[in-house]
Amino acid sequence: MDIERILVSEEEEGIRLDVLLAEQLEDLSRSYIQKLIKDQLVTVNGSLEKNRYLVKTGDIIELKVPEPKELSIEPQNIPLEIVFEDDDLLVVNKPQGMVVHPAPGNYENTLVNALLYHCRGRLSSINGVIRPGIVHRIDKDTSGLLVVAKNDFVHRSLADQLKEHTITRKYHAIAMGNIKENQATIEAPIARNPNDRLKMAIVSGGRDAVTHIRVMERFIDYTYVEAQLQTGRTHQIRVHLSYIKHPLLGDDTYGGKTSKFNLKGQVLHAKVLGFNHPTSGEYMEFETVLPAYFEKLLTVIRNKMKTK
Repeated sequence: MDIERILVSEEEEGIRLDVLLAEQLEDLSRSYIQKLIKDQLVTVNGSLEKNRYLVKTGDIIELKVPEPKELSIEPQNIPLEIVFEDDDLLVVNKPQGMVVHPAPGNYENTLVNALLYHCRGRLSSINGVIRPGIVHRIDKDTSGLLVVAKNDFVHRSLADQLKEHTITRKYHAIAMGNIKENQATIEAPIARNPNDRLKMAIVSGGRDAVTHIRVMERFIDYTYVEAQLQTGRTHQIRVHLSYIKHPLLGDDTYGGKTSKFNLKGQVLHAKVLGFNHPTSGEYMEFETVLPAYFEKLLTVIRNKMKTK
């Protein structure tokens, strides 16, 4: 059984116990942490506390994590849309609603489960058993292209390209409101939201984040855009569009709520992905069509709302 110890800083005072732990231990879901608290595997200064306990500066939190059930991460015969594959890597088009990798308490029906079946376990090991082959992630409710590494050499090469911002990543999205500029660059640092540790926010002193926006089509109440990532921070496009007062349609987390459409999450699709192949050195670029839900939504908006 692993033991995690956390010393609460002054900046973290007043945060709920379960929320703080979910932020500090990103590989553990909040629901799993709540279960550990209920099972009396979490103490604060040696005492048992509830999920809603508000931590104080100097608190010492000790969390006992049972041996991970990594052996339960089984290959599953889940259909995958494979855009490209060779002996080193594959590019997949992830559907909206699919989680990329397992987390404690959620070990099934993820992209990793499907990859383990398809690749017969031949995936890079750099990110451990829970995230084999996963070089970069997209949110559950974001659809689109991901590159997956089959060996550690390829994984390191792709990770270096991500770090150096040389991978091409273009997303298509529908934003709330009418963006007036045809093109714009949003440059604003991103970090954990100090008021809600499960969200990201524009924070002075956060990590540099740059997103390039190009308007594809305008409607009365919405704007269809292409967003190209220069950096790749958590929730970057969602946070940046919200920051300029044009949150993504369907993004409840960052202000894009709407009752007009039956959406399952933010309207965001990773449409273009380009990189240098780690073995051949050749630049490769892939593009997918918009998923059916996205195309249908565009048709509905076009029919009901005249463009300007």
